[in-house]
Amino acid sequence: MKRVRELETTRLLLRQWKDADYPAFARMSADAETMRYFPSVLTENESRVIADRCRALIEARGWGFWAAENKASKEFIGWIGLHVPSAELPFAPCVEIGWRLARHAWGKGLATEGASAALDFAWHELGLSEVVAFTTLGNQRSERVMQRLGMVRDALTFEHPALPQGHPLRAHVLYRKTLLQG
Repeated sequence: MKRVRELETTRLLLRQWKDADYPAFARMSADAETMRYFPSVLTENESRVIADRCRALIEARGWGFWAAENKASKEFIGWIGLHVPSAELPFAPCVEIGWRLARHAWGKGLATEGASAALDFAWHELGLSEVVAFTTLGNQRSERVMQRLGMVRDALTFEHPALPQGHPLRAHVLYRKTLLQG
């Protein structure tokens, strides 16, 4: 077990998950607009399984998809962080940066703020030289965050292997950022 790391920004605390986060995460994961670019909304149990997995990975590594807390309100607003994908991606092995925020937290720069802190952690604490991000074609909100982070879109588009052939969300874009890009 590694020491669980927390990241703090001006407005956010990225921290280990708490049991109290689970109901808000379940509501967020059941929201059709929040889950628009994911295969489906999630049941309460499916949300719990994901939160448990995020929590366990942070416990084991000290980092991961952290629970994102609004410092002013102490409210759980989603997750932001780093992850080693288990899917057989054409650019693996890799560390990805990702985020999923509740709809009321959109459009405020919180994903970019938290992800910037996660990138700094990747460079300075983990010693990574590259981080990737990917999303389904058409998810312009996430692509804009990737661009604000200084990530560069790869020429490669790929079919996400976790989704079945013909699934409308299977085609993905890939963004990369290297330490040299700053």
